[in-house]
Amino acid sequence: MSDPTAQGGHPSPFLEIDRAEWAALAPRMETPLTQAEIVELRGIGDHLDLVEVEEVYLPLSRLLSLYAEGAQQLHDVTTTFLGTSSRRTPFVIGVAGSVAVGKSTVARLLRELLGRWEGTPRVELVTTDGFLYPNAELERRGLMERKGFPESYDRRALLRFVSRVKAGETEVGAPVYSHLEYDIVPDAEVIVNSPDVLIVEGLNVLQPPAPGKHLALSDLFDFGIYVDARTSDIARWYEERFLSLQRGAFSNPKSYFHRFASLTEEQARARAAGIWASINEPNLVQNILPTRQRASLVLRKGPAHAVHSVLLRK
Repeated sequence: MSDPTAQGGHPSPFLEIDRAEWAALAPRMETPLTQAEIVELRGIGDHLDLVEVEEVYLPLSRLLSLYAEGAQQLHDVTTTFLGTSSRRTPFVIGVAGSVAVGKSTVARLLRELLGRWEGTPRVELVTTDGFLYPNAELERRGLMERKGFPESYDRRALLRFVSRVKAGETEVGAPVYSHLEYDIVPDAEVIVNSPDVLIVEGLNVLQPPAPGKHLALSDLFDFGIYVDARTSDIARWYEERFLSLQRGAFSNPKSYFHRFASLTEEQARARAAGIWASINEPNLVQNILPTRQRASLVLRKGPAHAVHSVLLRK
């Protein structure tokens, strides 16, 4: 373990733990997932395997289950002290990071693993994609080229949704987003029903309050995870993912990006590089990366998409 310093030589709020040390922290247990299940969970371009699940994500899921149990015990003690009674409060985890860094895979994997621990059998996952404004509204606001930037989300609706779940309400609905059509699905919703743990995954979930506002989504989180990697590596992963989609999902005539299906590989790489440079990299640099310091834990990935160290807030 080491105590990294931030730029300028200032002490870091994190303790850095390399992968081998991290893997040794949790009790030895058999990986509850098969390789086939892991393939189903991982995103395009991600090389997650059984070894990484065992060495990185099993210990993380155990730590999170202990945090959740501790939060519930504190809640119980507090209500007893006050002489009141209330519903169980879900433990809320935020998972943030750039496009193509693998945060969706992390969120899906944690949902599966946390549900295997005795204290957290009911785990729900919601992505912030469902809270993007519909394309028609983005067009009206002149934001289609800034899709994924903080202002492209209905932040009030997202905050209201998590607040209701956090308050213990049952059957709270969230909008549904279609990655094929690149838009909100009209009149569709996913129902979150009294979970022990709610995972909220998205680009900007760890941001501080918007200008003029007093409450941020991250204020409702019990634990924040940031999936980190060098910008140059993420750019390469984005390009590789774009090419995979161009050869697959984009070929569907219903795909919003069907117009890219006929591009040559050279044209597709150029298009991916252009989208990265004009949209995704500026969003990462301006909005996403600055929230890394707000996380409770940072997963640092190397060039091969594998986690090589964990930064845990002291």
